[in-house]
Amino acid sequence: MIGKRISDFGGKLYLEFGGKLFDDFHASRVLPGFAPDIKLKMLLTLADRVEVVIAVSATDIENKKMRGDIGITYDAEVLRLIDAFRSVGLFVGSVVINKFSGQRLAMTFKQRLEELGMKVYLHYPIDGYPSSVKHVVSPEGLGKNDYIETSRPLVVVTAPGPGSGKMATCLSQLYHENVRGIKAGYAKYETFPIWNLPLSHPVNLAYEAATADLNDVNMIDPYHLESYGKLTVNYNRDVESFPVLRAIFEKIYGECPYKSPTDMGVNMAGFCISDEDVVINACKNEIIRRYYKALCDVTKGTVKSSAVNKIELVMNQAGVSVDDRAVVKAALEKKNATDGKPAAALQLPDGRIVTGKTSSLLGPSAALLLNALKALSGISHDTDVINHSVIEPISELKTKNLGNHNPRLHSDEVLIALSVSAVFDTNSRKAIEYLPMLRGCEAHSTVILPSSDEEIFKKLGINMTCEPEFSTKKLYHKQ
Repeated sequence: MIGKRISDFGGKLYLEFGGKLFDDFHASRVLPGFAPDIKLKMLLTLADRVEVVIAVSATDIENKKMRGDIGITYDAEVLRLIDAFRSVGLFVGSVVINKFSGQRLAMTFKQRLEELGMKVYLHYPIDGYPSSVKHVVSPEGLGKNDYIETSRPLVVVTAPGPGSGKMATCLSQLYHENVRGIKAGYAKYETFPIWNLPLSHPVNLAYEAATADLNDVNMIDPYHLESYGKLTVNYNRDVESFPVLRAIFEKIYGECPYKSPTDMGVNMAGFCISDEDVVINACKNEIIRRYYKALCDVTKGTVKSSAVNKIELVMNQAGVSVDDRAVVKAALEKKNATDGKPAAALQLPDGRIVTGKTSSLLGPSAALLLNALKALSGISHDTDVINHSVIEPISELKTKNLGNHNPRLHSDEVLIALSVSAVFDTNSRKAIEYLPMLRGCEAHSTVILPSSDEEIFKKLGINMTCEPEFSTKKLYHKQ
């Protein structure tokens, strides 16, 4: 499909790549069986023809926007992406900073990239974009953007996350290529929303929940309906931008090869669903997870409460509630049974639920991991898999030498302690062998996790949600 599009446009194609290329965990969660790196593997089959351009919004850099699933800022994610693409043999030609209007942090980032040897281009806000087509497609509109110099037939435009300006980058390049007499085309590879599933399908609702902070809205593609009489699903930004894309193509070719935003896509994921019930259940779980994440983000002050309101509407559409997440009830019951102290719960692959509580030596997350490993390995709950002679020196080091007030071990520390114990304890060794079985398990905490615990659960592949409360009443919380 991609090769045909390159040929159709005379040998030069700008391909907007939505979602994550290396680690599309959202897709793998809502579409069980979807490998997080499958899109990358597809691109590698075209490696000698591919040039990557990474787009990032100056506004996101200035606001220190985070990629929530791995916990790093968008500018740091750009650097990580460059390293990752290079490590597999893909050529990264440049970085484009969109919506640039003199933001200080964006300018600093540009200078840093240039010092690292990267080509960096600036694209600017355009008055009336995308509705004022005449102005947008003019020297004062797209024409004022930097022209990105590329050298390969397939230019993949990707980004740290949604809202980074990938389509705007492609539109700008089509304009500038035309000015230079170069024939070029545009297509997009966007996993979500899935165009041939109903508007209210849980897969598409889960996408709305995932982008609640962007105010993205799934909608019926009106251009496709008018042209073909068929209902297909797209999202508002593509529909809004289509008149601009069509106007650019009309200037280049005299006509637009696409009759609708849906026509622009090259993704066929909707045809690959083999078990509808499994997918629906996965999507409903994801919507609830997104709801809890939004609640916690509001508590942290990183998103507005409107994101929570939107996801609540999505939950109503999907017919789900927090009561559908079994680990929530189990965690809250454990909290109530331990005088309101922080607690956590995890559902094992066989459906059993284990809990963890706050103790003098272990935090609830650390206790939860140990209890889950005991349950999986068949070790008695009353058996210590870490000797106190290993835990106590770590706690003492934290409080006496590292300035911590809390002696309790976090998840990373307890796993290190477990590894040390495994040298001389058979139960410790047995418990560690079951760590891979935690991947894909659902878990819930009655408090927002410290960043160290959160990172460990992500690395283990555990889908953790949290109540929107900090473990203390302090105003400052180190995350």
